[in-house]
Amino acid sequence: MKYIDKDTIEDIALGAALLGTGGGGDPYVGKLMALQAIEEHGPVQLIDPEDVPDDALIVPTAMMGAPTVLIEKIPSGEEIFRAFEGLKSYLNRDIYATVPIEAGGVNSMIPIAVAAQLGLPLIDCDGMGRAFPELQMVTYHLYDISATPMMIADEKGNVLMLKTIDNVWTERLARNATVEMGASVMISIYPMTGKELKKAAIRNIVTFSAKIGKAIRNSRSSNKNPVDVCLEATGGIELFRGKITDVSRKTEGGFVRGEALLEGVEDYSGQNMKVQFQNENLIAIKNGKVVATVPDLICIVNLETAMPVTTERLKYGSRVAVLGIPCDEKWRTPRGIETVGPRYFGYDVDYVPVKELARK
Repeated sequence: MKYIDKDTIEDIALGAALLGTGGGGDPYVGKLMALQAIEEHGPVQLIDPEDVPDDALIVPTAMMGAPTVLIEKIPSGEEIFRAFEGLKSYLNRDIYATVPIEAGGVNSMIPIAVAAQLGLPLIDCDGMGRAFPELQMVTYHLYDISATPMMIADEKGNVLMLKTIDNVWTERLARNATVEMGASVMISIYPMTGKELKKAAIRNIVTFSAKIGKAIRNSRSSNKNPVDVCLEATGGIELFRGKITDVSRKTEGGFVRGEALLEGVEDYSGQNMKVQFQNENLIAIKNGKVVATVPDLICIVNLETAMPVTTERLKYGSRVAVLGIPCDEKWRTPRGIETVGPRYFGYDVDYVPVKELARK
């Protein structure tokens, strides 16, 4: 895939929504932005990180905030360009390309819209290989790349620049600003060189998302079980099948937090599962025992279609499958676990890879 056209966007949005582990925002709004940009300006060139000059300036683009807010607070479409052009002006350098900061629904689409409208290439990589809720939770942070200077823009026309002492402070200050700006903003962040990108990024995430999305979409007409097809495409395992019996969810501090309770169906009849989330699904507990935790991916999909269900779309009575997908090896390092492991989120458990837990 050398160019992203309107047909490819559908597959990327679907696959990235799955990899978003319930977060990253519903892809619908972002998909509309990307489709309009490509319709007006043509397909987006997708390039491999190895083809990026070492001294080139690369800037990821994304939405920041609580995914639930996007349901009612639709972006104007101009915020991301104010953030992107603001950072370009501050750095006083041309930006060679943009890149997704994560593989999540809306955040897989925003960089495509930026690339199309500004005539830039999109690089086939990201900083998570999934979605995480906080700004320092990227592989760029693991390689000591600074998140700032960073630009934050809202739909009212406000643009804020941050320059911080470290990436944890970036998260703290940007989160407070995001809450004041309506709990949903657009950002340009982690400006880096091509050399830094090649070292720190998780590669091939855009093509991987497209592969997953195409597999799920084609399963509907191939007489194959969509959930099985999804597991085959991702190398994941099935953790549970059940009906959602309760959902508690609240938006606070710029995040959506809560949990979903499931009652087993089919082979899982008589069993139960609890999935807790902070924008993204963090931990899955089956019959009182932990079966998956961050940084591995915990994905909830429709039982009949394997369509991903984001945390803001969880609802009583839905029949779903819960899947566990291994994370990228960068997250299984000591610093990776310190940054995004279960103990960071307040769970008194050590990280154990999801397939190892399944064997136990």
